[in-house]
Amino acid sequence: MKITAVTPFLVKEWRTMLFVKVETDEGIVGIGEAGLTSREDGVAGIVRALAPLVIGEDAMRSEHLWQLMWRGGFHPSGQVLSSAIAAIDIALWDIKGKALGVPVYQLLGGKVRDKVDTYCHLGDGNSPETLLKSARAHLEEGWNCLRWASGSRQDGVYEPGKTVDATVEAFRLLRSELGPDVELCFDAHTRMSMADAVRLCRAVEPYRPMFIEDPLRVENPESYRRLRDQTAVPIAAGEQLGTKWQFRALIEEELIDYARIDMCICAGFTESRKIAGWCETHMIDIAVHNPIGPVSTAACLHLNVATPNMLVQELPRRPGESLADVIVSEHRWKDGWLIPSDAPGLGLEVDWEGLARYPFVHENLPLFRREDGSFTNW
Repeated sequence: MKITAVTPFLVKEWRTMLFVKVETDEGIVGIGEAGLTSREDGVAGIVRALAPLVIGEDAMRSEHLWQLMWRGGFHPSGQVLSSAIAAIDIALWDIKGKALGVPVYQLLGGKVRDKVDTYCHLGDGNSPETLLKSARAHLEEGWNCLRWASGSRQDGVYEPGKTVDATVEAFRLLRSELGPDVELCFDAHTRMSMADAVRLCRAVEPYRPMFIEDPLRVENPESYRRLRDQTAVPIAAGEQLGTKWQFRALIEEELIDYARIDMCICAGFTESRKIAGWCETHMIDIAVHNPIGPVSTAACLHLNVATPNMLVQELPRRPGESLADVIVSEHRWKDGWLIPSDAPGLGLEVDWEGLARYPFVHENLPLFRREDGSFTNW
């Protein structure tokens, strides 16, 4: 079964997304999704550049094609290339499952669990009282794992020290009002200094967070060693990383408790399953980063169903809540759990022409500054 075409599709719904369609000479079509939000045009360009490498190749040879795409250029590359490879790789596994008549999780070794725990997004942490109101509404819907993100003021000012104070108060309020059984996660979005991250992690230890996510930037993963030595709070990181090599220090030095693998940045099933297995040898569970579209959600679900060392899956939109008229998911969500179908491939039906109803509009991520006017982070 030969690959005949590789086509990127840029769309905009509740956020920007990039899908890739891989076609074969047997009429079996696969869909993948790329990450790297606000850089979709660049990733689409790499997808187009990779297409000639894989067109005419056997679609069932996913490992070989991964190596061909990654090693097929002289220069070692980063997240733009790995995101493009991710979309193509996910589509190839979708094709393989459809060709064999089995869901992708069967190709990964079969189920090790029947359903996958998920967490929702409460919003930004500008007001503990607003977060509490959102938390109660989500608990009523059936969620039991709640996450909120590092907040900024309406004028785009972000002060890490003030964010630490607000976050500690939010943890205190949510834990006291919601009780001990609700799981709480906070995403610092890599915006903190070492001093602020240490102060935050130490201060929230009594409120038993599930984890603190991305307290530091990851250009120097070894920085997490200093943080790890100064707090007992669980730390999750890795969503910005694109390869097993980039994860090496975090895993080998056991600097994190949970690996935030993003399958749509971290080069798809082929690379992500290797990282997950490597994490297992260091007693690190995976907590996949899944902030984008329905293809990412389905791919993460298949990986999680077949991976023993798995904690939770991020889920900002449940099946049927995003692009439901053009990408129909066979998977279900109930009482906080994602339940996989036994449909072949990823378990998605795609109206490719219908994607045109969601024309792409480029968006930058939010850009924050400090009170003195200096740029702080996205």
